[in-house]
Amino acid sequence: MIGNRDAVESLDERECWELLELAPMGRIALAAAGEIDIFPLNFAVHAGCLWFRTAPGTKLVELTVNPEVALEIDGWDEGEAYSVVVKGIAERLEHGAEIAEAEQLGLRPWIPTPKTRWVRVRPRVITGRRFRRAANDVDD
Repeated sequence: MIGNRDAVESLDERECWELLELAPMGRIALAAAGEIDIFPLNFAVHAGCLWFRTAPGTKLVELTVNPEVALEIDGWDEGEAYSVVVKGIAERLEHGAEIAEAEQLGLRPWIPTPKTRWVRVRPRVITGRRFRRAANDVDD
């Protein structure tokens, strides 16, 4: 049996970035006017930031009210699970050079809706943990 101290391992920043680069999608948490919203999204890692596309609507409005966000990814297999959380400031990209840089990332929407706006998240804090799974926890 794994002891509690051996069951959870903190990841260093390099490991967190490696997992972020491999993640096909994540969830972003936004808070505006006392409400918290969480949205699934795909994103790209580039130049020490996270980049995503979105459409005009709730996310952009909430980012205008409060640009502080948290983005979380996770994953698991038979033996372990992990979670990485990035807390940072989201910036709507408005200038041609920034948008041109973002377009070079090759990030495409997963669903067939126009996602014409770009957002860059500048991380303030990146944390991650890896969990050893218990033998009876394999199918959860």
